[in-house]
This record gives sequence, structure tokens and C-alpha cells, in this order.
Amino acid sequence: MSRTLVEHLSAGLPAEAILTDPDITASYAHDMASFCEAGEPAAVVLPRTVEEVQHVMRTATELRVPVVPQGARTGLSGGANATDGCIVLSLVKMDRILEISPVDRIAVVEPGVVNAALSRAVGEHGLYYPPDPSSWEMCTIGGNIGTASGGLCCVKYGVTAEYVLGLDVVLADGRLMHTGRRTAKGVAGYDLTRLFVGSEGSLGIVVRAVLGLRPKPPQQLVLAAEFASAAAACDAVCKIMEGGHVPSLLELMDRTTIRAVNSFANMGLPDTTEALLLAAFDTPDPAADLAALGLLCEAAGATQVVPAEDHAESELLLQARRLSLTALEAVKGTTMIDDVCVPRSRLGEMLEGVERIAEKYGLTIGVCAHAGDGNTHPTVCFDSADPDESRRARESFDEIMGLGLELGGTITGEHGVGILKKEWLAREIGPVGVEMQRAIKQTFDPLGILNPGKLF
Repeated sequence: MSRTLVEHLSAGLPAEAILTDPDITASYAHDMASFCEAGEPAAVVLPRTVEEVQHVMRTATELRVPVVPQGARTGLSGGANATDGCIVLSLVKMDRILEISPVDRIAVVEPGVVNAALSRAVGEHGLYYPPDPSSWEMCTIGGNIGTASGGLCCVKYGVTAEYVLGLDVVLADGRLMHTGRRTAKGVAGYDLTRLFVGSEGSLGIVVRAVLGLRPKPPQQLVLAAEFASAAAACDAVCKIMEGGHVPSLLELMDRTTIRAVNSFANMGLPDTTEALLLAAFDTPDPAADLAALGLLCEAAGATQVVPAEDHAESELLLQARRLSLTALEAVKGTTMIDDVCVPRSRLGEMLEGVERIAEKYGLTIGVCAHAGDGNTHPTVCFDSADPDESRRARESFDEIMGLGLELGGTITGEHGVGILKKEWLAREIGPVGVEMQRAIKQTFDPLGILNPGKLF
């Protein structure tokens, strides 16, 4: 089969686009998730054109070979993991920004464009592409679309799904379909564009995207507020949102994360700080907005409120948050990062619950959160070489997801389901929901060759 597969692929692809050396293909076998199985691909294909992607899918359909689409493999749920004998379809070579229109406020891009590269390119036109995952210097727009990813700015600007206006998608049988629009409005037919956003490559291969842009906002100013308890910090978040404030960023770090960052980078945060809240405004008068927000933090029990005076100070204050995941990884060498999202009003209960779970399993679990939208990132630190600790890590991870559902939340706010959370997706949406999602999958992918084994 492998020789036949390569022969068929070679009929429509240049030789350099097909990789079959097992030592090389093995490096494409998985993303960054823990506890997710990965198979051995038969071949890795790196197309540069839509026509080449169509050829791959026609070949896969003819030979009944599974196809696993990939971007930069920065995902955290196993959604890009290979299956045995599959074609890994890496889209990183399709990395052109095809159009930037300041009048229409859109960008047209290929899936391999890196998020940060797009942000910089539109910035030169006075425009802004808001979704900014923490991996934005590496992750691709195609991957962002596949997992409906978010970022630090979600509280004000929303997530990827709100900026994808239209798509070109190669279907499982190789046909090319256009969805959506490039206009400011449009409601013609079912919203198939939104259906593909977050579908993790299970319905089709995104080969082009029309993305909405915004005018570039002023540089934001940041405030840091220290609290003697996580409950007080979460109370401050509720007061901020209830008061109608719209910060461009509202992030929270618990004491475990603070101590990990202190140990990793000598940030000098006080040992008595149980929670750190970071808020920012990119309004015409951010200092005034920060002052009002600072008063709310003090009313909620902040022990210290430190507003930045300029952009440089703001970046220093944000450094601790940006180092969080790296610092937590340094604690034990391996991390398992959750992304449970709960209603903002239940954020305090979520943090308290995670602390109980950490004590129960004898593990270090730090939480940093996009507090403004209730999206928490409990990060389980463990030694992957220790079987018992690995078991406890997985059990604690599952218990955290269960806690999120109990609090009226969802098992994933931006990382996707992939392999890691298949069982939990079924629990969240129920049997009827699973049945209808399977029916949609069957319509678009009747042979089941697109990213099999993911989602459900």
C-alpha cells in the first residue's frame, strides 16, 4: 500500500513535497499534548497549492487512506496526532498572505500563515487581527481555525470564530467548496463557515480564509493587583465585569503559578501574594480606566495595586503571565494543560476546586486564567517517568474537567477536543448531541478518512 500510495501522490505532487523517511515522518506524528496516542504515518505531504491539496484528497479517497491535517503542531489535545498508515497533510508551506484590504477590513490568507506574521503585516496598514493564542509566534491561522483558538484579548475582542468570514475548503473527495463571504454582512443559507471553525480538520481541509480585521487600537496600559486570596481576586473580576468595564485583557494567576514564575525568573513577586490579577485597557484614556478598575480591586481586597505608566512598564507587568506555562513546566518537566471554561460568576469555585484536587492527588497544579471570560488553564505538573505520578496526573485532569461541567462550564474553551477529551465531549453534549455531530461528519466525510479518531 505504501508504495502504491506514494506512486499515486507523486502523480500530482513534486518529489520534495512527499516525505517517507520514517525518521522524518516520526517528527510529524504528534502535537504537544500529553497522554495522547500517535500512530506512524505512511507519508507526510507538504503541498503549496490548492490543486495539490485536492490531489491528495482524491488519492486518499481512491485508496481509502486516512488524512490527518496539521499546522504547526502546537495544539494541546492530540488533534493533530497521526494514525497508523495515514497521510499527514502539513499545510505549513501554504503560508501566503494573499490580500489585505484596509477599506473592507479583511485579510485573505492561506492556512500556513503564522498568527504573529499576520498581526505584524496588518499592523503596517493600521489594522489589527485580535486573536492571539499564547503560541502566536509559532501557531498557524489554519490551526487556529481548526481549534477555534482564543488568546489574552478574548475578553474584549472575542475568539477566532468571530473573525472568520469565509473559507475555501477542500472536501474529503477533493472537491473545492467556498463558504461565507467577504462582505460586512451576509446570511445566505446555513452558516457553514462557523461549522468548520473548531472542527479540527474532521470535515474538510481549509486552504484559504477571509478574516475580519479591526482598526489598530492604541497601545494598552496594564495594571497589576495583588490579593491575599484567590476568592478576593475572583470577586474583583466579578465587580469589574458587573460594573460594565471592558478591559482589553483580564488575566489571573494563582499562588502556585506565581511561585513557579518567581522560581523560574526571579520576578520578585511577594510570597504572600495568593493571586495576581492583570488588567489592561487600550482606550483613548487608559490611565483613567485603570484608576477606576484599581478602585474596584481595592474594594474587593487587593493588598497592592500597581498601574503602569507607559508601554514598557506594561510589558514588564505582563512578563509574569507570559512566563506562566514555561515556569510550570520547569517544576516537574512535564505538564498537562487543561482549558476548562466556566461562567465568570463561578470562577472562584473553580480555583478552590482545583486546589482541593491538587491536595487530593498530591500534585502541583497551577492555574492561570483568561479571567475576563472564565477560561481557566489548570496546569498539572508531573514526572512522566513516574508511572504512579502520571496516573495521578491523568486522574486529576479528568476530575478538573468534571468540576468544570458541575459548575455549568465546558471542557474546552479554546484548545479543542482532539483525542484527549473525546470521552468528555460525549458527557458534555449528551447522546443526542453526539448522534447529530456524527451525522454531520458522515455528510462531509462518508468514508471517515478525515482526521479519524478525533472528537468522538
